[in-house]
Amino acid sequence: MALMITDECINCDVCEPECPNNAISQGIEIYEIDPNSCTECVGHYDTPQCREVCPVDCIPLNPDFVESKEQLKGKYDLLMKKKNQAA
Repeated sequence: MALMITDECINCDVCEPECPNNAISQGIEIYEIDPNSCTECVGHYDTPQCREVCPVDCIPLNPDFVESKEQLKGKYDLLMKKKNQAA
C-alpha cells in the first residue's frame, strides 16, 4: 500500500527530505504523498522513513492503494529504471 498524510499533519517539514522516491510534496494545506511514487521505502529501507520521523504519527496506509510487498518492489524497480534513464 502507498502511504498517505492525514489532516493531523502539522507541516513540520521533516518527512519530505526523508522520502527516497520524492513522493512527498507540500500540498495546499498539508504535505501529500503521491501514491504512484510511494513504495513504503521498499527497495530502499526496511521501514517507511517518513513514518520514522513524523512527530505526530499522521502517516497511515492509504486504503485506496492496496499493494503487496511484491507490487511495491515492482514499483520501486520501475521508478529506478525511469530514474536511471533520465540520468
